[in-house]
Amino acid sequence: MVAAIKTEHPQQRLEVWFQDESRFGQQGTISRIWGERGSRPRRALQTEYKWIYLFGAVCPESGQSIGYLMPTANTECMNIHLEEISRNICADTHVLLLMDRAGWHLSQDLKVPPNITLVPLPPYSPELNSIELAWLYIKTRYLSNRVYADYDALFDAGESAWNRFAANKELVKSLCKSNWSLSALPN
Repeated sequence: MVAAIKTEHPQQRLEVWFQDESRFGQQGTISRIWGERGSRPRRALQTEYKWIYLFGAVCPESGQSIGYLMPTANTECMNIHLEEISRNICADTHVLLLMDRAGWHLSQDLKVPPNITLVPLPPYSPELNSIELAWLYIKTRYLSNRVYADYDALFDAGESAWNRFAANKELVKSLCKSNWSLSALPN
């Protein structure tokens, strides 16, 4: 597959990117926190039902990342995200975008930009999608043990969390590095 894509785009450099969405919201995550020995630290757990979907894409080789907050996850939102990825990659680059097989990733209404080739991962294999580690990091470091007053607070928290993660390219490289996917590319 990589050879065929390289043949179709001979003047472009190929980059492997990973893409996925993660939902977070008012029914947040409880994670471990430090406390005095013998104490049982308490945290509030919110039980309301407002959610935001964070669409993210990362390039483990360069550390570049692109995130987009959306109110839902569907084909229309995925098209917006693909367009954002397309606008933010170098003109001489063609992206192999590895992702799971969510319905909106396989939709006939999906508009894939010419500088991106979608590569679906095998079904039920989240361990192959390196961005899953980014979601774990973002949720445990920036979004857990919190209560959100309203939708705007939720949106602001998601934006802040993604921006803090994405600003550290070395962290993106370290968390999302995938030797199996990078070895498939020609030098």
